[in-house]
Amino acid sequence: MIIPLLDVTLHGLPDWSLSERDVDVLAFLTEEEFRFFTFEGLKRRLGLHPETLSRILNRLEAEGIVKKSSEGYTVTKEIAKHLKQHSANSVESRVVLLQTFLPSDMPVEQLISDLRGRWFGLLRWLGLAENSDGVTLKWVTEDGDIQVDAKITLNALTIEAKFLHGYNQNLALKAAYQLMTHIGKLSSRTRVPLARHVGYSGDSNFFFLPS
Repeated sequence: MIIPLLDVTLHGLPDWSLSERDVDVLAFLTEEEFRFFTFEGLKRRLGLHPETLSRILNRLEAEGIVKKSSEGYTVTKEIAKHLKQHSANSVESRVVLLQTFLPSDMPVEQLISDLRGRWFGLLRWLGLAENSDGVTLKWVTEDGDIQVDAKITLNALTIEAKFLHGYNQNLALKAAYQLMTHIGKLSSRTRVPLARHVGYSGDSNFFFLPS
């Protein structure tokens, strides 16, 4: 089926002729505030056929909206800044699964570097986002049902989930604990213990994370 092309015109930017599906992918990239994302992660997250996604990314690359990088694809900063002003608000809400404080002397940049691009347990790497609040590392479960985000600020780590198909909280929590366990191992390598107070999903109480 041939999808009619849409004229997408934004102030100060070139005119783009993109399909409806191209625009949907572009809206998702903008909404998630990606700096980097991967083909495999995006394929799982959006449930697109590899050939379809390849054509979309080729068109976006030809328009200068994204470009290939050593980490997959990069969203052009100037493009992303303009697109954010025109993007619709997301109807998908994130559910907080775990929260913890980070030690003030933890090498956060090293932690981010060690986590980015990694696959482990149920999680497959999707990409990295960055804004004024901090850095968010994003994964998606292998079946594409749940997106798991790890938001890292100067002194805190928050692990959130987006339920894309159904609401499997147990699976999301399992993925979150796999991520937390991996972070704990990385922390032990730097000899900086992870903060003990960790908040549980939907509970104002705290429990202790074993050191």
